[in-house]
Amino acid sequence: MVAGKMKVHYSSKTDNWATPQWLFDKLNAIYDFDLDVCANSENAKFWRYYSPDDYGLKQTWTGRIWMNPPYGRTIGKWVKKAYQSAIDGSYVVALLPARTDTKWFHDYIYGKPSVTVEFVKGRLRFGNSTQSAPFPSMIVVFGSKPRQPWGAKLHG
Repeated sequence: MVAGKMKVHYSSKTDNWATPQWLFDKLNAIYDFDLDVCANSENAKFWRYYSPDDYGLKQTWTGRIWMNPPYGRTIGKWVKKAYQSAIDGSYVVALLPARTDTKWFHDYIYGKPSVTVEFVKGRLRFGNSTQSAPFPSMIVVFGSKPRQPWGAKLHG
């Protein structure tokens, strides 16, 4: 049994964490996204997006993609799709929980030559939350190297 503050780390209350607008704006200024593959009408960050009804995992991803996937049990499928889409020529930038102990992290991110990782300093506040997330986050770029350095630009 998980107790106290740690309980939220294992909670399935929600697996949707709306991207902080300031973070999306900074990344979009760098990458100029074409498509948001994991959104709904309330949290879409770009006018062109796949909603749950569109089931983004079954769609073909082309261009410069933004992805903030559901953080639940299906996250590995989204990460795999991002990795495979990059192999096929797309450029996918993802906001992910920094779960370096997971199978998906080791299979599709860690040590891959066409994948770049930036760990976000501190804890993000997702959506309209007044509290920081109970987990650290990372920005993962699947595809060729970033067009410009981005490290310091993500913080604050």
